[in-house]
Amino acid sequence: MLRITAQKSLAGAKVSPKHLFPIFSRSSTDVAKKPEKIEVFIDDKPVLVEPGTTVLQAAALVGVEIPRFCYHERLAVAGNCRMCLVEVEKSPKPVAACAMPVMKGWRIKTDSEMTRKAREGVMEFLLVNHPLDCPICDQGGECDLQDQSMAFGSDRSRFTDIDFSGKRAVEDKDIGPLIKTIMTRCIHCTRCIRFASEVAGIDDLGTTGRGSDMQVGTYVEKFFLSELSGNVIDLCPVGALTSKPYSFTARPWETRKTDSIDVLDAVGSNIVVCTRTGDVLRILPRINEDINEEWLSDKSRFAYDGLKRQRLVTPMLRDACGELKPVDWEAALLGVGKVLKAAGGNITAVAGGLADAEALVALKDLVNKLGSEAVCIENSFPLDGSGTDLRSSYLLNNKIAPAEEADLVLLIGTNPRLEAPLLNSRIRKGYVHNETEIAVIGPKIDLRYDYIHLGEDPSIIRQIENGQHAFVKKLKSAKKPLVILGSDTLSRSDGAAILSSVQSLSRGLQDEMCDPEWKVLNILHKVANQVAALDIGYTPDLSKICESSPKVLYLLGADDCGITRADLPDGCFIVYQGHHGDQGASIADAVLPGIAYTEKQATYVNTEGRAQQTLVAVTPPGLAREDWKIIRALSEIVGAKLPYDSLEEIRYRLEEVAPHLTRYGCAEAANYFCEALELGKKTNAPIDTSPLDVKQKTLEDFYMTDVISRASPTMAKCVAAVQKQNLSKY
Repeated sequence: MLRITAQKSLAGAKVSPKHLFPIFSRSSTDVAKKPEKIEVFIDDKPVLVEPGTTVLQAAALVGVEIPRFCYHERLAVAGNCRMCLVEVEKSPKPVAACAMPVMKGWRIKTDSEMTRKAREGVMEFLLVNHPLDCPICDQGGECDLQDQSMAFGSDRSRFTDIDFSGKRAVEDKDIGPLIKTIMTRCIHCTRCIRFASEVAGIDDLGTTGRGSDMQVGTYVEKFFLSELSGNVIDLCPVGALTSKPYSFTARPWETRKTDSIDVLDAVGSNIVVCTRTGDVLRILPRINEDINEEWLSDKSRFAYDGLKRQRLVTPMLRDACGELKPVDWEAALLGVGKVLKAAGGNITAVAGGLADAEALVALKDLVNKLGSEAVCIENSFPLDGSGTDLRSSYLLNNKIAPAEEADLVLLIGTNPRLEAPLLNSRIRKGYVHNETEIAVIGPKIDLRYDYIHLGEDPSIIRQIENGQHAFVKKLKSAKKPLVILGSDTLSRSDGAAILSSVQSLSRGLQDEMCDPEWKVLNILHKVANQVAALDIGYTPDLSKICESSPKVLYLLGADDCGITRADLPDGCFIVYQGHHGDQGASIADAVLPGIAYTEKQATYVNTEGRAQQTLVAVTPPGLAREDWKIIRALSEIVGAKLPYDSLEEIRYRLEEVAPHLTRYGCAEAANYFCEALELGKKTNAPIDTSPLDVKQKTLEDFYMTDVISRASPTMAKCVAAVQKQNLSKY
C-alpha cells in the first residue's frame, strides 16, 4: 500500500520541496531515510536537487530566472497564470514550472522556441483586457507585468479592438482606507486571496464568476480589515491593488530609499523609508528572515503621515500666565538648567517607549551625576523576585523566528495579533503547517486561529504549575512548548507573583526537554525600546514617583505614563523632551523638541533582545535636535558635563554599560534562568483573583497606540472604518 502525505499550505513559509507535493513511500523506514538527490539538466546545465523540487526551484539553483505572476515562495502554489511554462524534452507540450516536480534525468529548456512562443502567447492573453493606463498607474516603474512583457512578451499583438466589442471592464471595490483598487487591471493571480486566507487568517477575499466574468473582491460588500492588509499591495504584480495614501504621490525612481527599523511595536521590523524633498512618502518592508520575513503591519506601513503632524518644532517655556511660549535654545536650556541645579538631586526621569538607547544612556548619566537614581520607564514591571536584574526575566528568550516551530503555545495575558502582528503570523504559520496547538489564559479574543480558552482567572497559572490542571498533560507531552507572557499582565499589582509562577512552570518544562537551545519562557513587550531601557538600568518604578515628591520630573518622550499635575506635588517642574505635542507636552513647564526615528541614527532593541539601528532618512523640522545632544548640552549648563561629543563616543558609552547594545543585528541570548527562578520563589506573594485583561482587544485598539499613530490621519480613517463596519453588522 502506498501511503500519501497530504500537501500542506505554504502560507507565510519558505517554499520547500517537501511541502509542495505528496510524498510517496512504501514504509515508515523509507520515510525516515533522507532521499537521495536526483540529477536534472536546466538548459544543459546539470544540477542535483532533492525529490519533489519543482522545475522553477531547480532553475533558480543554476541562476536561471523563470517568469511568474501567481507563484510566491511564501504562499501555496496556485499554478494559474501559466507564465512559467517551460519545455521538457520529450514532452508534447510545455509544463508549468511552478507546479511540476522534476524527475530524474529530465532535460528542461527555459529558452527554447516552444518556451518563447508559450510565454508570448500567455502575455498576449493577459494584455488583451489589460487597460492601457501605465502613465497614470501607481505601479508604474515597479510593475511585474511591465517588466515581463518587455523581457518575455512579443513586440506586437494579434488582437485588436475590432475583434471584440471592447476590453473587459470591472467595477472597483471599496475595501477600506488603505488599499486602492482598480480591478480592471487584475490578472487573477490570486496572490491577495491566498495571502488573506493563509497568512492573515481572514477569508474576506475571493473570486466570483467564471471566464471573462471572473472578479476578485470581497464576497459581500465590506472592508478588508486586517492588521496585515497592506501586504497585498506588495504582492500584487500589477496595479490592481495599490496604496491609497500614496496614490499619485511619486514614481519609484524619484524617491530616495533608506534602510531603517520600525519602532511602532516591539518586533523591530526591518523597513525601507522612501523620501523625496524632505518628506516621508511611504514605508515598505525589508526582508529579514529572523524578524518580519517580508511582511509589515499596517500601523508600521501607513502611520508615516503622523510624522509631520503635531510636531514640536521649537523649544518652549511656560510663562507667568501659564502659557507655553516659544523661545530659542539658549533660553530654554538656561531655564531648565537653573531648575535642575536648584533641585538638589530630587529629580525623577521617565522614559517613553520610543526613546532610543543613546538618549536613554545620556539621560541616566545626567540624572545620576546630579545625585539621583530615579530613572524609570513608563510601562510597569515587577520589581520583586528576579525583577529586571536578569535579562531572562524580560526577554522573548526563544526569539521570533522559531515561534513557528513550536508544537504548543500558551499565551498568558497577551494579544499577539495586535501587540506584535508579525510574531502572531509566525504562530499562525505553525498552526497551519505544523498543527501547533494554542491555549490562552486571558480574555477571549480573535487571534485568527483556533485556540483552547483555559479561562481568565490567573490562578489557573498556579494550577498548571502545581500539576492540578488538565492542560498539564498536553504541556508535558509537547516537544517544543512556548509560554508567552504579556507585558499587560506584568503591570498588575500581582505581576511579580505571576512572573514567578510562569518561571517555575517554564523551568519544569525546560528540564524535561531534550533541546537545551529551546527556551520555554518568553516575555512579549509592546513598545520599541523597553528592553534597551531595562538593559541600561532603568527601573519600572513609575508607581512610586508621586510618593517621592520630586522637584523636577523629566519626561523623555513619555506620553503614556498617565501622570497628571494633580498627581505631583505643588511646585514640581515638568520638563518634556519629545517630537510630538501629545499628553506629555500638554502638562510640561518646559518643552525641548526632539526628533523622530526617521530623522536620526539611533539604536533600538526589540523584544527578543536584538539591537538594530535606524538611519537618517529626512532632516528634522524646525529647531528639533537629537535627544542625546539636547541632554549633552544641558549637562554642560548644569555643570555636570557628559564625556561624549559624537555618536561614536556615546556608543562607546553604550558598550561600557551593555556590550550587546552595539552588536547590531545580533540577538544576545539571556542566561541565569535557574537563578531568576530562585529569586522569584522568595516573593511568596499570592496571585490576585481579578481576571486577566489586555488593553488591545479589537482591531480598533490597534491603530492608535503611540504619539506617531495618534497624529496620523490615515490611522484615524482606519479607526472610523472599523467603527463603521461594526455598526453595519447591527
